[in-house]
Amino acid sequence: MTTLLALDTATEACSVALLHEGRVLSHYEVIPRLHAQRLLPMIQTLLAEAGVALSAVDALAFGRGPGAFTGVRIAVGVVQGLAFALERPVLPVSTLATIAQRAHREQAAQQVAVAIDARMDEVYWGCYRAHDGEMQLAGIEAVLPPEQVTLPRDSAGDWLAAGTGWRYGERLAVRPAAVDAALLPHAEDLLHLAACGWQRGEAVEADQAQPVYLRDNVATPKAPR
Repeated sequence: MTTLLALDTATEACSVALLHEGRVLSHYEVIPRLHAQRLLPMIQTLLAEAGVALSAVDALAFGRGPGAFTGVRIAVGVVQGLAFALERPVLPVSTLATIAQRAHREQAAQQVAVAIDARMDEVYWGCYRAHDGEMQLAGIEAVLPPEQVTLPRDSAGDWLAAGTGWRYGERLAVRPAAVDAALLPHAEDLLHLAACGWQRGEAVEADQAQPVYLRDNVATPKAPR
C-alpha cells in the first residue's frame, strides 16, 4: 500500500500527516513564526509514532500556497530537500483546496468559498465543490480585493465561507450561508487531496515543487530610484 507524507506551513498553522497501510496519523499546531523550528521535529515524531522509516515514504505532499510567503517557502524547501535525498516524487496541493477539504471533513460542507487574508487589502480566493469526497476547484484561484470576489457562474445552493479572509466581513461581495473565519489548513486534508492526485498520476519530480503565490510581483527586487 502507498505511504504518503504531507506537510503544510502556509498559514499560522503547522501540520504534518502520514498515510501508511491505510491509516492516517497527523500532528497539528497553530504556531505563528515557529514553522521553521518545529516542522522537521514534527515529521520525526510522526514517523516514530507510526513506526515508519522516512525511506518507506513513496511520495511527499506539501501546501504549495497561496499563503504566507515565508511559510510557503519553508514547505517547499523542506519537501524538496527530503524528496531529492530520497529520490521520491512530490505532490503540490493548493492551500485553498486544503481549507475547503477540511470544511468538508469537519462540517460536511458541499460547497466552500475560501478566502485567505493576503494582506495589502486583498484576499486569496477560490471556490470548491465536493465530488466523490474530494473538494475540486470551480473556476480559478485568484488574488483580488474583497469587493471583487464572486461565486461560480453556475452557482446554486448554500455555500460555506471558510478562511481568514472572511474577517473582511461585509466588504466581501458574497453572502454565504455560514462563515468560519478561523478555519486553517490541516495536513490531514492535504493528505487526502494528495492521495487523490497520486491515484491520478499527478506526482512530479522534486525540482517541480514550486510555490504558488498568485501575485506576480512576489520576491521581485525593487527597481533603484
